[in-house]
Amino acid sequence: MAEEEQRKKIPLVPENLLKKRKAYQALKATQAKQTLLQRKEQRKGKEIRFKRLEWFLHDAWWQKRDKVRLTRLEVKPHGLEVPDEHSLAFVIRIQRINAVSLMVQRAIARLRLQKIFSGVFFKVTPQTMKTLRVVEPYVTWGFPNLKSVRELILKRGQAKVKNKIIPLTDNTVIEEHLGNFGVICLEDLIHEIAFLGKNFQAISRFLCPFHLSVAPHATKNRVGFLKEVGSPGYQGERINQLIRQLNLSQVPSHSDFVLMKLVFFLPEYLKAQCIGSTCLFGGIIIQYLQRRLFLLYLQKLEKKG
Repeated sequence: MAEEEQRKKIPLVPENLLKKRKAYQALKATQAKQTLLQRKEQRKGKEIRFKRLEWFLHDAWWQKRDKVRLTRLEVKPHGLEVPDEHSLAFVIRIQRINAVSLMVQRAIARLRLQKIFSGVFFKVTPQTMKTLRVVEPYVTWGFPNLKSVRELILKRGQAKVKNKIIPLTDNTVIEEHLGNFGVICLEDLIHEIAFLGKNFQAISRFLCPFHLSVAPHATKNRVGFLKEVGSPGYQGERINQLIRQLNLSQVPSHSDFVLMKLVFFLPEYLKAQCIGSTCLFGGIIIQYLQRRLFLLYLQKLEKKG
């Protein structure tokens, strides 16, 4: 009797549900096989990158240059002096690090500047000064003021939470992860960074590196853009001007510059062609065109924003 009761208690699965499960498992297996085949085809289809002999020589020259520079730094201890006035600094990577020495790559990774035109805050200590001197030809750094710190965190502040990068737009996220340090809102976070609080290291690690805006012509004309940015290395308080230049919410494109030129120079061109003098309504036409072009430019900015 007991065995019959146990048999009755066993839940039975409908046959149609079993068929659905079996079909779903077969579908998953076929999908997995297809993905594996696609990956193999992609690997086969990858082209072999051909590297010219000149690039090997160029890479070897860069590595030798770094080696000589680092040995000179060891000989010159006065180059590692820590400034007394300031204790907070901001470093921006402005150069590529292709084919540099391994020591420079490790220093860049220690500063969390894996991407070009990214920046981080750090505390000025003898150890950080040594790291900066190692990567000096590839970065620029200086001492930001409170306004620069506030603008950077409010515009480009991001944090990594559960392997996801999220913008710092909600104080609940800050309170949840930094509440143990007494930081419950953006203003507290800005204060801790700007005035180097007790938990500066933990809060700076919580923040992701700041990815700054770059002008459209930076990739095409790198020499001209680097002239605008300035020379690598120490810039002092001039770093604030560079932060404002690279912290633009949107960078004007080539079409924006064309529109701006039309707004300002088309009326002068029409006047030079004597359209305003020969036509009775020439002046009105010029004003109308200028107003329409300016409205088009404003509409384009609103769409981008």
